Amino acid sequence: MDEINFFPDDLEIKDLKIILRLDLNVPIKNKVITDDTRLTLCLPFINKLIEKKAKVIIISHLGRPKGINIPELSLIPIYKYLKDVLKTNVYFFRGAFDNETDKKFSHLKGGEVILIENIRFFKEETEDDHNFSKKLGSLGDIYINDAFSCSHRKQASVHNITKFVKKSYAGPLLKKEITAINLVIKNKKEPVTCIIGGSKISTKINVLTNLIKKVNNLIIVGAMANNFFVYKKFKVGKSLIEENTKEIIKDIYKEAESNNCEILIPEDCMVGTDFDGIGKNKSLDDILDNEIILDIGSNTIENIQKKINESNTVLWNGPAGYFENENFSRGTLSIAENISKNTIERSLISVLGGGDTLAAVNKSNNKLSFSHLSTAGGAFLEYLEGKDLPGISVLK
Repeated sequence: MDEINFFPDDLEIKDLKIILRLDLNVPIKNKVITDDTRLTLCLPFINKLIEKKAKVIIISHLGRPKGINIPELSLIPIYKYLKDVLKTNVYFFRGAFDNETDKKFSHLKGGEVILIENIRFFKEETEDDHNFSKKLGSLGDIYINDAFSCSHRKQASVHNITKFVKKSYAGPLLKKEITAINLVIKNKKEPVTCIIGGSKISTKINVLTNLIKKVNNLIIVGAMANNFFVYKKFKVGKSLIEENTKEIIKDIYKEAESNNCEILIPEDCMVGTDFDGIGKNKSLDDILDNEIILDIGSNTIENIQKKINESNTVLWNGPAGYFENENFSRGTLSIAENISKNTIERSLISVLGGGDTLAAVNKSNNKLSFSHLSTAGGAFLEYLEGKDLPGISVLK
């Protein structure tokens, strides 16, 4: 972590042009922001740059427009939001990037902000285009990447841009993400328990094999666990399973044994005949052909709680069931509430990641506390895999 060039608090930046790459990819419905979590996380640092009288140029994206100007994916709602909350002049740039672009930004004074329209409206962004990166880089004196969630992508505004700016740094949110994940995989306080859910084992195989070498307990929940049931010759009815996972699971168990990592899978579950119905708690021996496994059962909830209570560090990625239906949300909410309780009462280090995990946590009626909530999806998982993310390697 020491190799990464983090933005120094004491750097004199008055009247310097700061290119700030943020992740403002918030949900917007009918031009209204429905969840401003990502925006509120970015505000303290933006305000700090304003206070220091820097000229702030914000680059962000929304959705995947694939180089096409799609009005529904415009950053106008975000511009209006920033204009309301920031106590300074905020401008919006919707023009093209050419050799004259930097002159169009010359009116910007110290302590003012300009937001550039959705950077993914330009196909050169996702192509990590050299000339486009050069034009972006020419806009500023300093580049700061504070968008960890985009840092696993080789794109112009997170990767090649660094070649064309005098100084490049990682911002405070990026630092917070890396520090939190390192609490699980590097600077860990044992025992470490990882709870991994979601639907596909194939998308998380590299994460699982990397975690097995670093953690004491690996708990498999969600539809991913169905593949482990099939491997152990249990019937899973109409439940979601992946084809050809037998060898993958065999290797996971083998790897776990050689690294002294205990793997836990559910011993009972909640089943229904469809996603909208009510659930029945059943043991794995009793699942009928017309039933779907949609949550973990009460014995499994107790087993997971026991493991969390015995742990000093917990990483959780992926819900335990189909939490969208409250009849199948008990498993996921019980994990969230138990991790939170341990975080508050005995300083458990708790790191949660993934959009579905956060959406599930938000369904709880209780106020929950965790050491770190990551809004990053792919970047979070790739960093856990031990990959060197392109957007971070250029900041070293």
